[in-house]
Amino acid sequence: MTGALINALGIVIGGALGLAAFKPKKLATAFPPSMLKNILGLCTVVFGIRLAWVSFHGSFGQILGKLGILMLALALGKLAGKALRLQKLSNSVGRRASQTLAAPISQHRINDGFLMTTGLFCIGPLALLASVDEGLNGLSKVFMVKAGIDGLATYAFCETFGWGVVLSAIPVLALESALTRGAQCLEPYLRHQPRPLLDAINAVDGLLIFCVAMIILGLKKIEVADYFPSLAFAPLLTWWLWR
Repeated sequence: MTGALINALGIVIGGALGLAAFKPKKLATAFPPSMLKNILGLCTVVFGIRLAWVSFHGSFGQILGKLGILMLALALGKLAGKALRLQKLSNSVGRRASQTLAAPISQHRINDGFLMTTGLFCIGPLALLASVDEGLNGLSKVFMVKAGIDGLATYAFCETFGWGVVLSAIPVLALESALTRGAQCLEPYLRHQPRPLLDAINAVDGLLIFCVAMIILGLKKIEVADYFPSLAFAPLLTWWLWR
């Protein structure tokens, strides 16, 4: 659960700096937001590729088999995600956040800030993907990227919504800890199967983390949430098809 704590700490630190009106001009000039975004995006690229890459081992035939299962899991996951309207749900949270930011500041701004940031930080794809990675493989470095992104967002939102945005660290910590714990419970079963079930999940997880990096860097808009069911299809297909 260390990653969830790091994420929550990033939110708290960002909020503390925002509430203290900490605006170092020299630092902002040396590290503009666009540069920080690119650094976080490149780190996400590395973490995603590495997680997917280490999953493809064995003979050439086994690697081809894993790749085929990965592609099939992604295709089926996309269909299931579309049917469940996962990306539309994610987009609706984003639109709601935009409306909250555009609306006049009200007396309920603390509640508005808490609800908005909780939705944004919990519904984002890295919340699930990083939690799965940590539950199956130990501390996920992806959480450091998410802590940076959420911390920067909290810093910016504090000026408008006050200390309510900092409270979002609590539900973020609770959700990510629960997801990580769930993955940890499955890990012993997945690891000790004769079929590479763990590799299948890691390959999908790593590829989706890489897709998130493409969004962070502004290179391609990918409906990552619709692919979430692929994390379940990958081990099921491996169990059924692997020989």
